[in-house]
Amino acid sequence: MDTILIIDDEKNLLEVLNTVFRKEGYEVKTATSGAEGLDILNSKSVDLVITDIRMPHMSGMEILRYVKENQPEVPVIVITAYGSIQQAVEALKAGALDYIVKPFDVEELKILVARGLERKHLELENILLKKDLKEKYKFENMIGKSRLMQEIYLLIDKVAGTDSTVLITGESGTGKEMAARAIHSLSRRKDKPFVTINCAALPENLLESELFGHTKGSFTGAISDKKGMFEVAHKGTLFLDEIGEMSPWTQVKLLRALQERKIRRVGGTEEIPVDVRVIAATNQDLKKRIEEGKFREDLYYRLNVISFEMPPLRERVEDIPLLTQHFLQKYCQQMGKKMKRLAPEVVGIFEQYSWPGNIRELENVIERIVAIEDRETITTACLPPEMLGMVKRDEVKVELGPGFDLNRHLDDIAKRYIVKALEKSGGRMKKAAPMLGVSYRTLRYLIDKYELKAKIREEENNLVAPGGNER
Repeated sequence: MDTILIIDDEKNLLEVLNTVFRKEGYEVKTATSGAEGLDILNSKSVDLVITDIRMPHMSGMEILRYVKENQPEVPVIVITAYGSIQQAVEALKAGALDYIVKPFDVEELKILVARGLERKHLELENILLKKDLKEKYKFENMIGKSRLMQEIYLLIDKVAGTDSTVLITGESGTGKEMAARAIHSLSRRKDKPFVTINCAALPENLLESELFGHTKGSFTGAISDKKGMFEVAHKGTLFLDEIGEMSPWTQVKLLRALQERKIRRVGGTEEIPVDVRVIAATNQDLKKRIEEGKFREDLYYRLNVISFEMPPLRERVEDIPLLTQHFLQKYCQQMGKKMKRLAPEVVGIFEQYSWPGNIRELENVIERIVAIEDRETITTACLPPEMLGMVKRDEVKVELGPGFDLNRHLDDIAKRYIVKALEKSGGRMKKAAPMLGVSYRTLRYLIDKYELKAKIREEENNLVAPGGNER
């Protein structure tokens, strides 16, 4: 229900307008002076203001300027019995939605109010949903042709048609928020807000207020009622990033909101119904957090209705050239530079590097190169030291002499390459074996020989027995 504040020193007019707009389905607040109107503005959430211009002590123009300075999203309609072109121009320049002269047609005022509220709602949607009107979070902006990404695309397409809660897991920088935006943009909620909140970025008390809102005076600094992100995202999607960092108390309130589809503001008693689809994301192992007593098991199962994992960049090596080209074009255009290209040896390093920061790290590397380098061809000299360090560690350094053991040296080299292959494959032996040019059985034998079972996925440990035999 939208709230209208009407400020006028004519009590009869206030009573008439109060009755008219309540019948239209609005919540109405009235004030007989500018000072009283400011008190309401500072204590209640107001969606639109109607104010007379000429009032004792504080004019409607002062009210208008105050609203535009402190709550610029709130439309203001100015009314007066002393209409003039000069006053109309002054009010419109100061930010008034419109200007109407007494005596006025109530039907005309109702149209102005409806128009003002519609504009406010559209502007809010643009702020939340369309920060970049040219950006559409479709599959074409989730770059990748690898099998893993094709599977993600198919899953997103299926999930988008439901209203089920989704849990997206994966390492930092793998594109979990992009996947959430893709789900939203393909859903029936696509024309409603997509609201994001990072659960790790705020302390417990502020996170609770940010999620559920608060009432005036509920804590120090709460000078007025405030809507939380659940209310802002009504009919849309709420993306909760870093959900694993949420405090136990806030987890309880989130679980209740998901179960009952109602929220209660901090310090409030009213239960507010909300229609919100929740998508959560984390780079943590929530099952481990449950074992440690840091995450509620009932909340986990409430969030984990549909889940999928965003693959790390090292597991989708064939996508690296596509992503690199995309980021080169993006930052060359942004910085007004000629399109750059990578030397073949740089492409090779990009494909061998483990990318612990995933897509975000790749993007940062490309942005840095484009910003600093003037040459059109990017060589190894342009790469960050940590990437070059990785290459240097792979070089074979032989120091012949007393005590040199060729077999031990070869074992050390083999062990390093096996470790690298397991890191790139995410601990999956079936993926690591082809990288090394050996059979799956041979790799199992070598993993046992070099005592590398800690490097493979936990569920594969039972496949490796002493001597490399399958259990």
